[in-house]
Amino acid sequence: MIRAIAICAAALALGALAPGAVARTDKAEAAREQFERAVSMRTQLEGYLPKDRTLADYKQTVAAYHKVYLISTDSEEVTPSLVAEAELYEEMGKQFDPQYFQSAIDTYKFLMEQYPGSRYRGSSQLAIGNIQKDDLKQPDAAQATFQAYLKQFPHSEHASDARAALKEMADARNAAASAAAKESAQNAAANSKELAQEADVDETPVSAPTPKHPGEIPRVTDIHTWNAADHTRIVVTLDDAVKFEAARLHSPDRIYFDLYKARLDPSLADKTIAVDNGLLKSVRVAQNKQGTVRLVLDVNGAKDYSAYQLANPDRLVIDVLAAPANSAKNRQDIQPPIPSLVAGSGAATAAVVVTKDSRGSKPAATVAVEEEPGPGKKSVARGKTKAAQVAALVPPTPAQPTHDGQIPLTRALGLKISRIVIDAGHGGKDTGTIGPHGLMEKDVCLDVALRLGKEIEEKLPGAEVIYTRKDDTFIPLEERTAIANQAKADLFISIHANSSHNHSARGVETYYLNFATSEESMEVAARENALSQESLHDLQTLIQKIARNEKIEESKELASDIQGSLSQRLELVSETERNRGVKKAPFVVLIGANMPSVLAEISFLSNPTDERLLRRPDQRQRIADGLYRGISTYLASLNSLSIDKVKVASDNRVMAPTTTATVLAPSGNSK
Repeated sequence: MIRAIAICAAALALGALAPGAVARTDKAEAAREQFERAVSMRTQLEGYLPKDRTLADYKQTVAAYHKVYLISTDSEEVTPSLVAEAELYEEMGKQFDPQYFQSAIDTYKFLMEQYPGSRYRGSSQLAIGNIQKDDLKQPDAAQATFQAYLKQFPHSEHASDARAALKEMADARNAAASAAAKESAQNAAANSKELAQEADVDETPVSAPTPKHPGEIPRVTDIHTWNAADHTRIVVTLDDAVKFEAARLHSPDRIYFDLYKARLDPSLADKTIAVDNGLLKSVRVAQNKQGTVRLVLDVNGAKDYSAYQLANPDRLVIDVLAAPANSAKNRQDIQPPIPSLVAGSGAATAAVVVTKDSRGSKPAATVAVEEEPGPGKKSVARGKTKAAQVAALVPPTPAQPTHDGQIPLTRALGLKISRIVIDAGHGGKDTGTIGPHGLMEKDVCLDVALRLGKEIEEKLPGAEVIYTRKDDTFIPLEERTAIANQAKADLFISIHANSSHNHSARGVETYYLNFATSEESMEVAARENALSQESLHDLQTLIQKIARNEKIEESKELASDIQGSLSQRLELVSETERNRGVKKAPFVVLIGANMPSVLAEISFLSNPTDERLLRRPDQRQRIADGLYRGISTYLASLNSLSIDKVKVASDNRVMAPTTTATVLAPSGNSK
């Protein structure tokens, strides 16, 4: 009787609280407990000597703090958790990879934007300024941050620190300006002499295009560079096509280009061309003599170089490649560490279960994730069955052969995938194909690209997604490849929609870079290359760049996996959807890519049925899912990245319509 009375009293007490209040109380308590666990993990981590701390330990601790925010966004422990995350990212930037400095800045900014009344707002802004000044060496950005801090917190106890930082940067800027002026005066004569000298070396063939405006002397109006340790791309913008030749000089190592019947725009006459750290050391340009502009590239250890011209706008594209010492193994070494799969607040212990893979009867590994108690602990298999515990002792699965049974060098060396560049075709003034009812290719491609990137980020925790464009912006074809090369990307996926004079044509097809073997493939390439095809004068150079593409086999493999999964997903919606197969063609957007790269034609926008389907968010999500599944299949064959197999398997169905807002009419031209 007493027990029954107690139970009734407890029930009445709980009933007095509204359900929402109970939920909030539970969340607040859970967030507080999670915060305490995270603090304990950080204390344990900082108890080790810096040299004994691993990147995985830091990531587990960051994930533990971030879980506080995921549990309850309004608990009082959220803001100190975000500060702790940012501080840990700073340490990771110092010890492992500078990319984590940006993660720290992003976390501080998130705190300031989402919690404007937080007592950590001022210290977060000050911390951003210090990272920009000391770690990222971005004095202009740091100056803006410190000035904003002083405007908001002029009487803060740390205001004097901000003023001291501003003075330090001003002094450094003045000293650098004085030194630069002195060096410029000393080297002016030497540079002029060097630019005028003739080189007695082998020269590249002279490119002799037909000018659009005979009688007019084209100007060099802009020079832009993308610089990495193993590859550099320089784009010289012109008024019109020009004849040019190039040669190489030594001691010091440099390459010069002479542009004939050209003149230097006055805006470039006394301009220093900015060059990021990398293979290219500096770029100098001068009006060498009447009618000739000379461009000098100071390089160190470059193995090869090539150049070709493109149109609309007219430009000269120069590629410089590093020596073998900066490629292959070294390129793998400079990639950022691949984040491990984190579950809850502990590390992930992977149990390998042998299953059948999507390629046939070959065994494949499915990963089951168990948690560890925290940083510094050894992995302990906690499978619930004896079979799972035995499976956990299986050695890592090696990379599988390609569909042709080959094992290319990429697989033999066990190279991993970290960065994936997603290229939304066309954009800005380049609308691409326009459907019979006004739907534009550039809008479809952008929406699918953003959906694909989101799915990769959610399901491939070790992948970093980079977009060539995230809005309705025109990006020249050669610049898209340069973005991927500069980022040291491992995969390049270009998304397009197809078109045909036959409006009944349907289906999907995936291309990799090579010489076309059919007239139809050449027609597709000609359409996608439309903004560049008019002025591809240096055809021989382009042929060489395609023929020596070392990533052809892996590109073909990636194309095959994407084609299979994409066509399978779309066939679930329409039985008339046709698998048009994997093809090869000389797409300009793929030329010069230093990684496996493919171009996917996701549907025929010229087909009225496909156009109607492509207007629907669920169809575009289905396409993004098909692309993602192809990428994940390819990664599994390489034994690369920690893929969330559970998500992939449980979502193997036709996706329900999404509530995501359409972005298919940003330009206002779609009907």
